[in-house]
Amino acid sequence: MAERAFEHYLVRSGASLEGSRYTAWLAVTPRDRGFPAYYAICENRSFRDGAKAEQAAAEALAAMLGLEEDGTPVFPDDYTGFDDDAPTGPA
Repeated sequence: MAERAFEHYLVRSGASLEGSRYTAWLAVTPRDRGFPAYYAICENRSFRDGAKAEQAAAEALAAMLGLEEDGTPVFPDDYTGFDDDAPTGPA
């Protein structure tokens, strides 16, 4: 689990087991009072390994540009959550 502090919110990353797969998520918790809001990261992607899901969530947390007024995470326009520049097959 990783975390980043913002002026009005604390954001944590993590992973949860859903059935036989893990989902990466971010939890945005208001600093004053209130309940956390959970955001699934890369919803079109699931993981068989919990450590890999947590790593993906931590990378998403690092890629965040900031938060909107209501605590919604803001990502770069071209952010996919995948290593798009990584080779996909034999060289």
